[in-house]
This record gives sequence, C-alpha cells and structure tokens, in this order.
Amino acid sequence: QVQLVESGGGLVQAGGSLRLSCVASGGDFRFNAVGWYRQAPGKQRDLVARLSRVGNTNYADSVKGRFTISRDNAKSTVTLQMNSLKPEDTAVYYCNVFYAGIDYWGQGTQVTVSS
Repeated sequence: QVQLVESGGGLVQAGGSLRLSCVASGGDFRFNAVGWYRQAPGKQRDLVARLSRVGNTNYADSVKGRFTISRDNAKSTVTLQMNSLKPEDTAVYYCNVFYAGIDYWGQGTQVTVSS
C-alpha cells in the first residue's frame, strides 16, 4: 500500500532550477531514510541525495552545492531543490524510501536540461 509519487520534473535550460517533490502515503516515514536517485538513458540508477533517519544529508559529488534534499513530515513530502542545472543532470529522477524491510520507489519524473 506504500506509494511514492514524484512530481516537478520538466524541461529547463542549463543554469535553471527545478524543484522535485515526492509525496509518500501508506505509512509513517518520519524516521526512515529517504533519497533521490536518477537514471539517465543507458546508465545505471545512481544516488543523487540521501537524507538519513536523523536528518543528515549525503550528496553525489556531481551535485554537491547545487542540489538540496529536505523533508516535510507534516506533508509526508520529500523535496529535491535543483539549482544551476546542467545537461548532464538530464535523467529520470526517482524517490526512494526503505520501509518495513522493503525498498520502495516512485514511478519517476523526467528532468531534461537543455543547453
């Protein structure tokens, strides 16, 4: 019954910004680690940003200083603020939560950065 729904993707020019949101339902995820991952065509799915159970963050080197992960427990929402976007950021972005022993994923939202 756990569901993760991403939104906020789209087409943006290099240097622009997007804010991705992931709304979670079906459980209490306040104390679970959450993350954003991305997968470009022909590439593996890689970690973009992770927020730990206690609120610590971890970012891929390629996005440090540009992306920020945050959560709003009242809204059961995880956000990825993406600034200074580059064409290489183009990918499908997925949110993730590990809950009750299961790794859950959303359907993904497409981010395309044009030059």
